[in-house]
Amino acid sequence: MSAECGAAPGWSGHRPFHPHPRFARSVTGAIMSTKEKNGQGDVGRRDFLKLFGAAGAAAGTLPFGGSTSADEIVAAAATDTKHHHAAEPRARGGGYEFFNVDESAFVEAAVDTLIPKDAAGPGAKELGVATYIDRQMASGYGKGDRLYLEGPFGEGTPGQGYQLPMTPSELIRAGIADVNAVVQKSHKNSFAALSAKDRAATMADLEATKTELPTVPAATFFSLLLQLTIEGYFADPMYGGNKDAAAWKMIGFPGADAMYADKIEPFRNKPYKAEPKGIQDLI
Repeated sequence: MSAECGAAPGWSGHRPFHPHPRFARSVTGAIMSTKEKNGQGDVGRRDFLKLFGAAGAAAGTLPFGGSTSADEIVAAAATDTKHHHAAEPRARGGGYEFFNVDESAFVEAAVDTLIPKDAAGPGAKELGVATYIDRQMASGYGKGDRLYLEGPFGEGTPGQGYQLPMTPSELIRAGIADVNAVVQKSHKNSFAALSAKDRAATMADLEATKTELPTVPAATFFSLLLQLTIEGYFADPMYGGNKDAAAWKMIGFPGADAMYADKIEPFRNKPYKAEPKGIQDLI
């Protein structure tokens, strides 16, 4: 369906990062359940994030499509699109451009569930990943500026990619409302008000498609939410997440500074350690 997919500014190129279903399962296994798995000899979160983050963080220093500035990305919320599948927010959440109060509470709880704080490093919530996702939803990426959305729309196969008539922001907004409705029915509460254990169980059920959502496919919503969470965790801090480059420091990534010619001889056969530099540190 989609001839060209939009890319979030945390990743280079014109196509967003889409975790393979098997990879997505490894993400929730290694991140959401770290505390339970560490005592069983499984790969810890720090090791997992190092494996993923080394490549992800390097790509995360480049802006949208390799050409759009951060100011343009953040300002992209000035106009609306012609697609309106989900209800508009009642009121913006504090400091958010796109999400209302209930939505921002959901996203903060969701990213904290997917990548929680532990002994290995900071969690997604404290690194501002919710802000990163909010800016993406308010931008041209969230509005589907580079997505073909005219149909025909069919179920398709996994290899055919995104097949919905909804922009990313519409999918996220509808998915949040759907999950809150399901949780309200089963737990008599909102997702954000659940215990950490119940939030993790809810996310696991979404990933495993054990939960059927009223208006959007559960697996598609979960995949996009997970994708955005990982992007925000490793992207250049100028995009709202990875506060103080903490995720880069955790995995030993030096940042956007690509000039290392003068470091080759002094550090030959030695580990190179440096304070990470973001794009804004270099301009």
